[in-house]
Amino acid sequence: MSSIIFTHGDCDGICAGAIAKSAFSDSTVFFTNPVNLLGELNNLTGNYNNIVICDIAIDEKTFPQLKIRLNELEAESNITYMDHHPLPEKKYNKSWFHHDDYSSSEQAYRTFENKLSRDMRRVAIYGAIGDFSETPLIKKWEKDWDTRTLYFYSGTLIQGIAHVGRDYDTKRRILDALSEDIPPPEIAGLLESAVIASRKEEEIKEDVKHKVVKLRNFAYVRNINGYMSKAAIYAASIGNANVGISCEYRPHKHVYDISARRRNGGADLNTILRRVAPNHGGTGGGHPFAAGARIPEKDLEAFLHDLDDELGT
Repeated sequence: MSSIIFTHGDCDGICAGAIAKSAFSDSTVFFTNPVNLLGELNNLTGNYNNIVICDIAIDEKTFPQLKIRLNELEAESNITYMDHHPLPEKKYNKSWFHHDDYSSSEQAYRTFENKLSRDMRRVAIYGAIGDFSETPLIKKWEKDWDTRTLYFYSGTLIQGIAHVGRDYDTKRRILDALSEDIPPPEIAGLLESAVIASRKEEEIKEDVKHKVVKLRNFAYVRNINGYMSKAAIYAASIGNANVGISCEYRPHKHVYDISARRRNGGADLNTILRRVAPNHGGTGGGHPFAAGARIPEKDLEAFLHDLDDELGT
C-alpha cells in the first residue's frame, strides 16, 4: 500500500506528519505550504492508496481549484485533510476533512488512533506545545508523563527546527525519527541545533532592542534576519505594544514577508491581515493571535500605515 503525506514544516506540522507516518509506515513525506499545495497535488504521478494533508491552511485564491482537485483524487485515493486554520468557506462538508480549533498533531492522533501506539500521544503533545496546547485532551495526556520532561523535549524540538530552517531533508529525518517515538534529544544533531538556535534568539532579542519602531497600535522591526515569529514577539514586548510585527525582505521576489504576533488585547490578526493585505497587492491570514502576510516591497510603508489604523479601530 502506497501513501503520501503533505505537511507544514513547523513543529506542529512535523509532529502531525510523524503521527501520520506512524500510521502509514510506507509513506513518502513532502513539506509544503498553502500557496504551493495545489501545485503539489496537480503534479502527483501514480496512484496512492492514502493521501494525508496536515497543518496546511487553505489558500483563498486557489480554494476553488483545490476543491476540484481534491474531489478528483478522492475517486481513487483515501484522503485525510487535517487543519485548524480559519477557513475561507465556513461549510466544507467532506468526511475526510477534519477541521477543529486544536493543533493538527492532536487531530492526527485522534484521527489515526486505532493505527497507533499509545506512546505516540507524546508526539502529539510536542506538536500541541509548539502550536496550541491548552486543550482538555492534551492536558489529560500530559498527566501520563513528567511534564517537565515533555517541555524539555518539546523545547528541544521547537528550537532545533528553528535552526534547521528550510533544510527539508533534515526535517524529514526528524519526522521519521519522531514517527518511531524517538525522544527529540536522541535525534542526531537536534540538541546541538537547539543550542545554536537559543544562542541566536538571545542575539535577536538584543537586535530588536536597537531596531524596534513603535507606532500607535503596534511595534515592528525590519530585517532581523531569521526567526521572524520570535522577532515579532520581542518587538511587541520591547516596544510595549499589544501587537508585534517582523518584516523580512525577500530580494529574489521583491516582497516583504510579515510575521504578526498578538501580545495583549483582542485584535483578530487573521481577519485584519486578510482584509488589509489585498489592498496592497499582498496576501495575509493565519490565526487570531498569530498570522502572516506577504507584501510587495513598494507597498510596505502604506501597508504598515493602514495596518496601524485598522488595529486602532
